[in-house]
Amino acid sequence: MPKSPASSNSLDHFDLAILRILQENNYTPQRTIANLINLSAAAVHRKIKRMEENGTIQNQIAVADPNKVSIPITIVVEVEMENDKIELVRKTKQKFASIPAIQQCYYVTGEVDFILVINVANMTAYEELTTKLFFDNPDIKRFRTFVTLDRVKVGLSLPI
Repeated sequence: MPKSPASSNSLDHFDLAILRILQENNYTPQRTIANLINLSAAAVHRKIKRMEENGTIQNQIAVADPNKVSIPITIVVEVEMENDKIELVRKTKQKFASIPAIQQCYYVTGEVDFILVINVANMTAYEELTTKLFFDNPDIKRFRTFVTLDRVKVGLSLPI
């Protein structure tokens, strides 16, 4: 069963405080969180469990340094579709979501249809990916590649 997104109205100030702490360090013990926000550890546990169940907390992950795992190249790609038929867009979203090298995928307004953030080990890997995703795909009108020079800021924490 898919999790429904929680509205911001359903989060109280304790929930937001818990989220701020967990976004900074997901390993923070619940007892430490409880002491920091003046709640019992049991109440913190219940709130975290509820936020996991309702989809507010979507995942608990480790963020890896791309250089240390030998995937140092980050590329931003703009993708324009041949047309904007809903079934084509749906199929393209599913395809992009299934590719591990695509770290982020945004369906956007404006001159392009998608913006992708891709991580690859080398340009050969990127060339292979572009052939598979774009050149061999008649539904793609064009794409434009931006190879990043430096990771100035990368974040997953929301400013709550």
